[in-house]
Amino acid sequence: MNKQELTARIKQEAYLEGDFTLRSGKKSHYYLDKYLFEACPDILKALGEEFAKYADDDVTLIAGPELGGVALAASASIASGKKWVIIRNSKKGYGTGNVVEGGEITENDVVLLVEDIATTGGQVVEAAKVIRESGAKVKKIVAVIDRKQGAEENITDAGFEFASIITKDDLGITD
Repeated sequence: MNKQELTARIKQEAYLEGDFTLRSGKKSHYYLDKYLFEACPDILKALGEEFAKYADDDVTLIAGPELGGVALAASASIASGKKWVIIRNSKKGYGTGNVVEGGEITENDVVLLVEDIATTGGQVVEAAKVIRESGAKVKKIVAVIDRKQGAEENITDAGFEFASIITKDDLGITD
């Protein structure tokens, strides 16, 4: 699936109109429901292949923040052949009590951090800080969709590189 087809499929499956409150607290007349596009095998496969393009030889690990980044990290792992982990939003209060699930992040790791939809970038910056605190390097944060509402600026201001596969502009969305 080429990028134009991928963009059209995402819009077809996940674009909703109405009155929505986003995770960031911002109000929007449209919503991109990540679970609707992540549940489509053809889209998820194509996204994994797109993310894998960012998994250079120096990348040792792919990470995805819960919950939306989990399927994306798994798909990127399958496409790239690199191991993946989940970054929890908060330390769980049971079992192992881990913030990172699926393995460890070591100081020798170079991590590609994948994200679903970037609005302000708050959640993915928190996940990147967990990676940095482990001593590892965040190679780049890559989102499926950049809503163009400050995520890129906030992520780069926090000291991380940012890219997106598509933007709201690619989807033909105007505010």
